[in-house]
Amino acid sequence: MCGLTGFLDPTYQTRPDQFEVITSKMTASLYHRGPDDSGVWCDVKSGIALGHRRLSVVDLSSKGHQPMHSSCERYCLVYNGELYNHHEIRNELEGLSASPNWRGNSDTEVILEAISCWGLKAALERFVGMFAFALWDKRDRVICLARDRIGEKPLYYGWLGNIFVFGSELKAIREHPAWCGEINRDTLALFLQYGYIPAPYSIYKNIFKLLPGTFLSLPCQEISDSGKPTSLSPLPAEKYWSARDVAEAGQDETILLSSQGYTDELEKLLKKVIKQQLVADVPVGAFLSGGIDSSAIVALAQVQSSIPVKTFTIGFEEEMFDEAKYAKRVARHLGTDHTEYYVTSNEALEVIPKLPHMYDEPFSDVSQIPTFLIAQLARQHVTVSLSGDGGDELFGGYNRHLWGVSVLKRILNNPRWLRKAAFKGLVGISPLAWNKMFKLLGSLFFGKFKQVNPGEKIHKLAELLKSNSEAEFYLKLTSYWQLASSPVLNWNPLTIPATDSDQGPHLQNFTEQMMYLDMVSYLPDDIMVKVDRATMAASLESRAPFLDHRVVEYAWKIPLDLKICSGQGKWLLRQVLYKYVPRELIERPKMGFAVPIDSWLRGPLRDWAESLLDVGKLAEDQYLDPVPIRKKWAEHISGKKNWQYHLWAVLMFQAWRESQN
Repeated sequence: MCGLTGFLDPTYQTRPDQFEVITSKMTASLYHRGPDDSGVWCDVKSGIALGHRRLSVVDLSSKGHQPMHSSCERYCLVYNGELYNHHEIRNELEGLSASPNWRGNSDTEVILEAISCWGLKAALERFVGMFAFALWDKRDRVICLARDRIGEKPLYYGWLGNIFVFGSELKAIREHPAWCGEINRDTLALFLQYGYIPAPYSIYKNIFKLLPGTFLSLPCQEISDSGKPTSLSPLPAEKYWSARDVAEAGQDETILLSSQGYTDELEKLLKKVIKQQLVADVPVGAFLSGGIDSSAIVALAQVQSSIPVKTFTIGFEEEMFDEAKYAKRVARHLGTDHTEYYVTSNEALEVIPKLPHMYDEPFSDVSQIPTFLIAQLARQHVTVSLSGDGGDELFGGYNRHLWGVSVLKRILNNPRWLRKAAFKGLVGISPLAWNKMFKLLGSLFFGKFKQVNPGEKIHKLAELLKSNSEAEFYLKLTSYWQLASSPVLNWNPLTIPATDSDQGPHLQNFTEQMMYLDMVSYLPDDIMVKVDRATMAASLESRAPFLDHRVVEYAWKIPLDLKICSGQGKWLLRQVLYKYVPRELIERPKMGFAVPIDSWLRGPLRDWAESLLDVGKLAEDQYLDPVPIRKKWAEHISGKKNWQYHLWAVLMFQAWRESQN
């Protein structure tokens, strides 16, 4: 994996002797993304500068050095990612007599020559992989930015005055001397609502994220003619792949197979994809939690490997959060070369001060902590690791996919007064009290009532009783601070393209609608951000076979009743897995990948949190209203309610703010 950055200044605000100095500094900030090599290229006459940090994975020689120029000298490229079908494209170019005298074996060179041959959009449509890149067209003086279909790799862009800037992470852009970032209160409200900032927005005004499956082209002349940016809103980007079209076409093109036929086809496709993703010139391994997704990836990797696949898992002292024992059983059955490490609370807590720098902008998915810890563990042994990310979104793995429709129907079939009374009854008992009650019932009825954190789930269910529509129901399921009660001061609502009903697909039922929304919002803007920043902080490349667009497209052709069947999510994926792993090693309640933030906030993190939530500090900053925050803090400390996610979002913003000073 790699990091890229650069800027375009055709109005020549930057002194000629400063182009390389500035770009080198921006590039150096991305060292963690590419510790093996770095490069800078500038064309002062055109006002363009490109920088690159390289993590060598394919073609470890200097022939993979970037920025890289096409053989025709028209294009210069900085690229972050992996092109899994670069050998096939290379062969196709050779068959067309369109290939140059290849300098090396890197996928970077293949990207350049494919664009030279077919043009940018046609080349993007052929690419299979995860990527983000910046391409400078020397002839037409156009900067082009592109991002992979699902949004595995990040790419920010925007304006510093009249200078157009871009980079894999915000920290690179902040190194430009024209930087004077202003916090966007509107996106801050979105962050507290979701725990992440949805694309195309960032925490800063005039800085944006390129949407997945799109590319944009900015002619140098447009800036030169006006001497100022044409827009301070997201630039219009062209789609080369549409999740909406895939979802709609999938329903229209549902293939008529038996359940066994679907199982066989899915297994065949996943094997093909995983085989491609196992190719590297460095050691490759896989994360293994012992759950369905990671176990399926490891099983299909192991069956195609002549040596034991290196697998990694971390465990926790708290039994409720520990999956290591399950992973160990799966690893033993599959015969992998397994490494596990039990993390102490102190080790996990030591990660927290690193989070603001690691994530660059506020981000509050608590699994960011174990994700970084397992990335650190894996990097001691491998440079690339496969993951099971995407399985839940594609195959119906979240609880809301299982019971969302039935719960919503029951809610809407009852009058509001009854729902209001039920709400008061459920939240009148604290989550801790509910947990104790379920623990007692579990001991009395042989585990029938055993649940992970049942009190929190009951309070979440209670909030759903206030829903009056499908859209409201989904927002309550996926939100922390509701916009109506947001503590952000002086904000205005924003439209999120991914969840805009006018831009969404026409799907047959609400379950599929939720799966789609999860795929285009939560997956790229939360899960992929979490994985990218955590693994890159450890200089580890993560690959997600489920997110290969061919798997995504096939998944949408699978009937819903084969994804969710007999009260189980990911039913079809389970059938593939059960060919390699006995179901008794897999069947258990879904745990997730979390840490006990709720108890930490009442214990070892209390003083840290108290300082960040100080009334005077909150009031002085004038971004957040202290009153609702302090109310939730008091209720959480007392054990009356569990506001861990609401508070963690506020704390991550406050910690990030503090790190910027």
